[in-house]
Amino acid sequence: MALGAKLVPFGGWEMPLAYPTGTVAEHRACRRSAVAFDVSHLGTVRVVGPDAFEHLQRSLSNDLRRVHPGRAQYTHLLDDDGFVVDDIIVWWIDEQRFDVMPNASNTTDVVEAIGGRDVTEERAVIAVQGPEARQRLAAVSPEAASVHRFNVERFEWGGATCLVAGTGYTGEEGVECAVPAEVALDFWAAVLAQGVTPAGLGARDTLRLEAGLPLHGHELGPGITPLQAGLGWVVGWDKGEFTGRAALEEERANGPARRLRGFVADDRQPLRDGAEVCHGTDRVGILTSGNFSPMRERGIGLGFVDADARLLDGDEVTVVQRGRERSARLVRPPLWPIREETE
Repeated sequence: MALGAKLVPFGGWEMPLAYPTGTVAEHRACRRSAVAFDVSHLGTVRVVGPDAFEHLQRSLSNDLRRVHPGRAQYTHLLDDDGFVVDDIIVWWIDEQRFDVMPNASNTTDVVEAIGGRDVTEERAVIAVQGPEARQRLAAVSPEAASVHRFNVERFEWGGATCLVAGTGYTGEEGVECAVPAEVALDFWAAVLAQGVTPAGLGARDTLRLEAGLPLHGHELGPGITPLQAGLGWVVGWDKGEFTGRAALEEERANGPARRLRGFVADDRQPLRDGAEVCHGTDRVGILTSGNFSPMRERGIGLGFVDADARLLDGDEVTVVQRGRERSARLVRPPLWPIREETE
């Protein structure tokens, strides 16, 4: 409230949508310097004990043998049909402790599926992201700033033991700090005092969209498998049984009926989820997310395209949005940085 944020309900929490500078300015600050997001709405389910590893191996799609204590791993919780119940980051803290981080509205479902204890309200999670994130965070905690990508470490701050992971949801360098609730406000203030820009849910969504990262309820959820979303790498085919395995094996053998693609419009108007994608006179897909790209200054989106349409990256399509036809082209994510300029 003190920073003048516009607050909105989100996943059972009241969250900042944007601060007075606005979403576009916050977005560009993340691409050019550093921002901080309060992402405490993300859940934390603590799974501990000698059987924790084997239990999570059977419950989640990825193979924990690919990592080790002190590492983080992206994974999925699937149903028996292979559809994504939630996408999750697992922080493997030590040999017998895992902090499983689901999306805000799915924490209860994840606890029911994997057990463990919901410790969400005991901590806050501050994501510091951007090319200058580590440099600025180092003035607050050198230990937190030095964690390697997808590593997890403990650090001390304000007399409390905290956790930090080299993860994020922006396509930029950065970290996520889980700090006990009693020091959270002071930690947040210390980070902002280093010239880090506060950013809200609006910028978080446009940043992840430019980065081509899926959002649960849009690119992941009921009726959507990891293979359709282009995330087959989160499936541990060699690890043995896990929920949804049989359905995914059948889909892998036959090939997904649709695949997630990126879209860039020819104009500045935002693309929107729910718009139809057409090629010639055929409807070939649907947008699942869309917005304005502050970096490309074009409408961008993600959506599913029928596999039998046989469209290639760079092909022109028509997006039908509220009865209006707009020209766009298929682009292989990420949508920023522009792939042609970086390869």
